[in-house]
Order: sequence, then C-alpha cells, then structure tokens
Amino acid sequence: MIAPIAWRTPPRHYGPWELVTSLLTEALVSRGVDVTLFATKDSVTAAKLDAVVPAAYCEDPAIDAKVWEARHLAHVFEQAREFDLIHNQADFPAHAFSGLVNTPLVTTIHGFSSDRILPMYKPFENRIHFVAISNADRHPDLRYAATIHHGIPMDDFPFDPVGAEDLLFFGRIHPDKGVREAIEVARQVKRRLHLYGIIQDEDYFRREVVPWVDGEKIIYHGPVGGEARVNALGRAYAMLHLINFDEPFGLSVIEAMACGTPVIAMNRGSMPELIEHGVTGFLVHDLEDAGHALAQVTSLDRNRIRHRIAQRFSIDRMASEYIDLYEAIISGRTATPMSEHLAAIS
Repeated sequence: MIAPIAWRTPPRHYGPWELVTSLLTEALVSRGVDVTLFATKDSVTAAKLDAVVPAAYCEDPAIDAKVWEARHLAHVFEQAREFDLIHNQADFPAHAFSGLVNTPLVTTIHGFSSDRILPMYKPFENRIHFVAISNADRHPDLRYAATIHHGIPMDDFPFDPVGAEDLLFFGRIHPDKGVREAIEVARQVKRRLHLYGIIQDEDYFRREVVPWVDGEKIIYHGPVGGEARVNALGRAYAMLHLINFDEPFGLSVIEAMACGTPVIAMNRGSMPELIEHGVTGFLVHDLEDAGHALAQVTSLDRNRIRHRIAQRFSIDRMASEYIDLYEAIISGRTATPMSEHLAAIS
C-alpha cells in the first residue's frame, strides 16, 4: 500500500488521502491480509511499515516534496516482485514506474482535478486498474476498474441524539469549500457558526472570513483531531457544506452524518451520492435554498441518519469491495467472490 507523504499516515489533523489509506490498510490487516504500508517513518499502523521518508513534507520544511516522493516510489518499486499487487494511493507519479514491473497496480484516484493530469492517466489505463471514489468524479475518457466509495469506522464516531443549536463548517479554509457562504447563511438564520479546518488560502481567509469572526457568533477553531474532532462533528444542529466546486467525495460529510448530524450541501459533484435528500440532509442550489433547508432540519431523524450511513459507508463495506477487486485482478477474472486470504498486498 503506497501512502502519500504530504502528511503522516494516519494524519494528526488534516490529510484526507492519508486518512483513507490508513483506514483501508487497518481494515485489510484485520481481515488477515498481509499488508506492507509504504509511508513516512513516523506513520502508525498494524501492517508492516516500510519507510525511507523521514517525515511528511507538509510538516517538516526540511523535506523536499519532489525529491522524497521520487525516493519513496523508487523504494516501493524496487521491491515490486515481492508483492501480489501494489495499491497506489499517492496520485499519478507512481504510474511512471508501472511499465518497469510485472506486479499489478491499482490506483485510487482521490479526485480528478482537471484534464491537465490526463496524460499521466490515459496512456496507462490498460496497464493500471483505476478506482474512482465517486461516480461523479469519473472522467468520461478514462477506463475504470471500479467505483468504490470511502468507508469509515462507525465506532469512531459516537452517535449524538440531540446535537446542539449551533451550525458547523468543517473543511479546508478555501473558496472551493464555501466558507464565506456558510457564514452568510449562518448570519441569515441567526445561528452561531463554528468553523474548523486548516487555512489553505491565506488571502481568502483574511478577506472573506476574518472580518466576520468575532468569537461569539462566528468562531474559528483551527484544525482539530481526535476527540475534539468527533465532538465538533456530532454537536451541531447541522453542517453546512456549501461547496463551489464538484467535490469528488467529502469525508467530513459522512463523518458528520455518522454522528447523527444532518448536512446541508450544494447539489454538486458527489453530494447526491452521499446525501439522501430529506433523509440524511438536504441538497440545495443556492444560499436561499440553504436557509429554507435549515428550517426543515427538525423533521430529520438523527438516529435514522446514522443508521443510513452505517448501511452505506462502513469501513467493512469499503474493505470488502477492495478485496473483491484485488481478487479479480490477481486471478484475471472480472468478478470474483472474496477469498479467505491474499498472500500479500503492497
């Protein structure tokens, strides 16, 4: 399993690709699959950790991203013959090595950002097995092996049957994520708004967010992890996810709903695949819609919200679908049942 090296696996606070890599790795190990995780040296896993990268490049300024990413991948592919299959979670640079080895390669595409990256995908589509994380994120010109939605360990997200009166924004502080829009809606409906997330666009933060943060009605908490993260997701009237782009997935969306918190999201990208309108939240088209949706939140059953997420987005479901895919690839079949054991997955 090849993890990205932007952050530790699992991440301490932010790092969605590393988080998914960790969740899948640990779920596979719990199933008895022999997994070697290639990640940063400080990563934590029940799998065998094999690492040459001293630390994550977003956490240690001494780490040159380009240099250590190349070293990281070279270290993996030098050992390719030792594995039945290599699962790449670290984007397209690994594709450059794929023609040099006979070991099958799976790449989970954590978001198809633009056509500009197509030259590192299209020429490899008959050699590499691409997995989309949502149907909405599939590129029309690319061949895929499967769409597999992310899953989460439900026990890590305790159910909050009551929530609170306050609203929640949870995500990157970036124009794409609709922070300013969340503030506008919160002010419109006169509810307190809690903002959580790393600042990814400093100019946007200073221009569109800081003027409204007063510590009373609009409160910025920064990035959070651990128990504070779970508490933030569960103790809310609703989460506002008023995105300005076609989001490939949205882990915080299913995490909030796992706690029972309904999500009000723009009807874009993968949101219709994650949110059941009128059941687990509401899909809206503009800020006026969002305000109306908030008035209907009390009609939603928080227990039912959690139940639906447990049915559709469990870590066990994700692990099972990936094992099915691994089996099909290794055996050369297009569809196979899960086996009792895979010898090794890198």
